[in-house]
Amino acid sequence: MCAEPQRLSQTRTTTSSPDAPAAPAEGGPLSITNFLTDGSLAGLCDELTHLAGVEVRLRDASGRRIVRSQDASGRPWMVLPDPEPDPADAAVFPLAVGGEMLGSLVIAKGKPVLARGDSRASLERVVDLVRRTSAELCEHELELRHKVRELSALFRLTSLLATATSMQRVLEVAMDSALDLLELDAGSIMLLREDADGIIPGQTEEDLTLATSRNLSRDWLDYPMPLSRDRVFDKLALAGEVVVSEDLATDARVLIPDKVGSEGLVSAIIAGLTFQDRPLGVMRLYARTPRSFGDSERRLVRSIAQQASVAIEQARLLRMQEEERRIQRQLQIAADVQRRMLPSRLPQIPGLDVAARYIPSFELGGDFYDFLELSGHLGVMVGDVVGKGIAAALLMAAVRASLRAHAEEVYDLDAVVSKVNQALCRDTLDNEFATLWYGVIDPATLRLTYCCAGHEPPMIVRVPKHRAPSPADLDELSVGGMVVGIDRSQRYQRAVYDLHPRDVFIAYTDGVTDATNFAGEKYGKKRLRRSLLDILGAEPKASASRILDLLHWEVRRFTGLSKRIDDETLVVVRVGDRA
Repeated sequence: MCAEPQRLSQTRTTTSSPDAPAAPAEGGPLSITNFLTDGSLAGLCDELTHLAGVEVRLRDASGRRIVRSQDASGRPWMVLPDPEPDPADAAVFPLAVGGEMLGSLVIAKGKPVLARGDSRASLERVVDLVRRTSAELCEHELELRHKVRELSALFRLTSLLATATSMQRVLEVAMDSALDLLELDAGSIMLLREDADGIIPGQTEEDLTLATSRNLSRDWLDYPMPLSRDRVFDKLALAGEVVVSEDLATDARVLIPDKVGSEGLVSAIIAGLTFQDRPLGVMRLYARTPRSFGDSERRLVRSIAQQASVAIEQARLLRMQEEERRIQRQLQIAADVQRRMLPSRLPQIPGLDVAARYIPSFELGGDFYDFLELSGHLGVMVGDVVGKGIAAALLMAAVRASLRAHAEEVYDLDAVVSKVNQALCRDTLDNEFATLWYGVIDPATLRLTYCCAGHEPPMIVRVPKHRAPSPADLDELSVGGMVVGIDRSQRYQRAVYDLHPRDVFIAYTDGVTDATNFAGEKYGKKRLRRSLLDILGAEPKASASRILDLLHWEVRRFTGLSKRIDDETLVVVRVGDRA
């Protein structure tokens, strides 16, 4: 909408071109000044006045007179500042569109006199101005038709996108729309590989795949050589230019003019398919008769290519989402299997209270714990495989299965760990390894035999009856050797630790001590020791599950809502109090 009348002059002076009509300001009334370009209508009134001898005036919607005259902005017409009344008995011809007054043409009182010496020249000028005014109206009408056709095509493509129609269907509609609107004869849409960075230089089109085509022979579509030398047409199109060749036979950029001739192609217009500056392919349209392409036609081709690009990207995203959903379903199944590999129930050993918890950082993890009941003895296993996700989960399953198999056949713990190490070295790569702690508790003698293979040493806290435990009451179980899966010849040691009534055994993985807060600080082994002593100082008779809950609460309180970066595993064994 136009500006208020008193601001019309300012609105016009900001127009980029002197001949461009003023755009109506938001919320204001329309006026004839919004549609004037080169001043032909004002000039026509002047010439009619000169020819007939009776004044013919052009007024805007506010009654101000519009005259043909160069103003400071270089515009060929101007609006006189103040409205003036029409002469008495003047004939007023309103200019209105849709019931809204734009201005008026006014013929002043008087008798026309056409017999003038220069009437012939004046009449010719009148006719020329009528011609120019008519041409202007026709030009606007033609531009409007182009825009309507363009919007119709884009609406059709957008509707297909909104209903999630397949990419192939959208590309076919894009091709048909472009050929129909531009009245062209043939075309094709060629797509790059999804991981392509652009056109590969050379004299073949092996990096392009046909998506759809119209009215082109199989021989043309299968021809390996590109249309242009060094593929310049495609390169320019993917750089954002709408490439036009009005005569392919004489265009020096064309590499295969003989092939073009045999196919019967004369003119071409080519646009790139890109999404966020990423190349997707090219749209090539052809005419079998000579054609030139104006700005509106180039704009239309670019718009259709952009919509087709959105369709391609949307189809790829939908396919990726479906693939992700499929993978997620597989991960959920794998996670269920992994959870079933953990002990389904805690061992019931007289004199020992047991609790354990495993929290993966992803659906699948590399931590594990396990318990074995060995002729009344309790075997405890804790492990951590390098990495996370699917690979770590598969390796974890292999380590757990190997450890279980050898533990039931071999008595010496160091020999069990050695066999697990040899099996892992045989079946894995150099960068695939695991930490492992394995111990066996004799509940009758409270003797703990263990072997540590590069794992975080478990802690044992002695809880006195008549005082809170201190750091001097805390021991670590670190005897063993290096991680399993690296050195096949590695030898491991076993050690023995005598437990006492009321003792608390804690085994964990590095996901507990490596948990970080928002400041990037790690929870660390020092805080874990302090938390364990504080818990047993406050609740010296706490059960294994109570200790486990409190330890996890302390870790979560430290990390807050920060993201868990690793799997967390805790195993607690509490020795009962004997009379």
